[in-house]
Amino acid sequence: MKNTHITTLAVFALFSASAAAENPYAKENNSWISINGEVDSVSTDQFELDYGEGNITVIMEDEDRKGYQLKKGDDVRVSGLMDDNFYNDSVIEAGSVHVKNANTYFYAGAMDEQDIDFTVMSPILRDTVIKGNITHVSLEDEEFTLDTGIQMLTVEVDELLTNPLDNEG
Repeated sequence: MKNTHITTLAVFALFSASAAAENPYAKENNSWISINGEVDSVSTDQFELDYGEGNITVIMEDEDRKGYQLKKGDDVRVSGLMDDNFYNDSVIEAGSVHVKNANTYFYAGAMDEQDIDFTVMSPILRDTVIKGNITHVSLEDEEFTLDTGIQMLTVEVDELLTNPLDNEG
């Protein structure tokens, strides 16, 4: 009987932890989030995501969707950065949106344009930031594998000026 109570408590704690992880408003500013939901409404540069426990605005420029028009009811997975501005409600700055019913991924810069200082034009505005976990390193091939949560990427570093995989990197 005692083991049944412990098992029940463990299952309840696991369920509670996973339910809490789905609340984007509990995430800190500039933290990465991946969340499933349904498109509730769409405007030019954003859409409302119904994630089951409520709605949150997802910012994704129209040009990032390359002409694809999201529509109410689309089943999506959004990955991006939480943006908790002082004057606005929390939003997700989308890095990618997977539209499940169209089996299509759309990628965008998850950087908040409001935080960019356009007086300093730097090459970083053209760079792509991909976050994930390194799952494999091959010193011989000078490459590593990155698991982004959406796909596995092989990153070759043999042509870089400095090799991040050698003793100095």
